[in-house]
This record gives sequence, structure tokens and C-alpha cells, in this order.
Amino acid sequence: MYSSTVMDHFKNPRNVGEIENADGIGEVGNPLCGDMMTIYLKIEEDAIKDIKFKTFGCGAAIAVSSMLTEMAKGKTLAEAKKITNKSVAAALEGLPKNKLHCSNLGADALHLAIQDYEDKKAGIVRPKPKREEKHEHDHEEGGKCHCPYCNIEVTEDDLFCVGCGKMLKKLH
Repeated sequence: MYSSTVMDHFKNPRNVGEIENADGIGEVGNPLCGDMMTIYLKIEEDAIKDIKFKTFGCGAAIAVSSMLTEMAKGKTLAEAKKITNKSVAAALEGLPKNKLHCSNLGADALHLAIQDYEDKKAGIVRPKPKREEKHEHDHEEGGKCHCPYCNIEVTEDDLFCVGCGKMLKKLH
């Protein structure tokens, strides 16, 4: 059973969308449930001036993303870094036990977006892994494939790697 706050943020999500030329972007996904979240930040004077999200997932994932953006907007980066999965779940008046992983994803996406901004500001360039398959068509239909990020065995039907959680490019 979801709280009225969860239902409100699911039915009327705040801060949905993408920020063009975002100062920081954090992208996470859960290979087990299929939820994907991306957080976009616009930073001014080390504070979050604007924050938006795009989430593909269940109602709890959407509610978490919405609440998280409301909690972080206007905060300094130091304050936003203190937002945790537990504080998001508490602000939503709780989440069912089997949906607590959604609050982990939200906090992780926010922290990755902040890290992305801080890396850029410090001149650190962390190239995003290319989603190129190392084995494009080098196996028979139904054959074994490997994740291009961590090299764990996956099937050609997998959307996410069970080893590293990265989204996989569909080959066929």
C-alpha cells in the first residue's frame, strides 16, 4: 500500500523533463526491475538552481524521482549530498519493502549528477562508456554474448547486464 504522498508524486510528478546543457547528469538503472532514472542539474554558485528528471519505471520510481527533485532544488551541493535513500523514503511517508530499491536509485542518480558537475568543474573528463558491442554478429543466433562493460555472459535478450547493471544495446 502506498502513502498519499507517494500517490500524489506519482500522479502529479514535479520537475519532469530534461535540462539542455545540464551542468551535471546522473544516470542509473536497476537490471532486476528495469527502472531507469536520469537526473539533470543546473548549478549556480554551488547551489542547485534547477533539477529535472526522466524516469522509466514503476510508480514508486517516479514518485521517488519527483520527491528527490523537490528535496534538492535550491539546496547547496553540500546539502544535496546529504540527501539519502532513507530521507527520500521518509519524505514519501514510507515505501513498501519491495520498493525501497527505488529510493536507492534516486539518491544514487542525484549523487552521480553532483559528481558529474564537480568533475567537469575540476577539469576531470570521465568518458562515458560507449555502448558498442564488442561482438556484433560474431555469434550464432541464440549464441552466448558478453557485456561490453564487464565481460560477464549475457543473453541477446537481456536489456541490462546482471553483473554491472549497465543498459545493453540490442543487437538483433
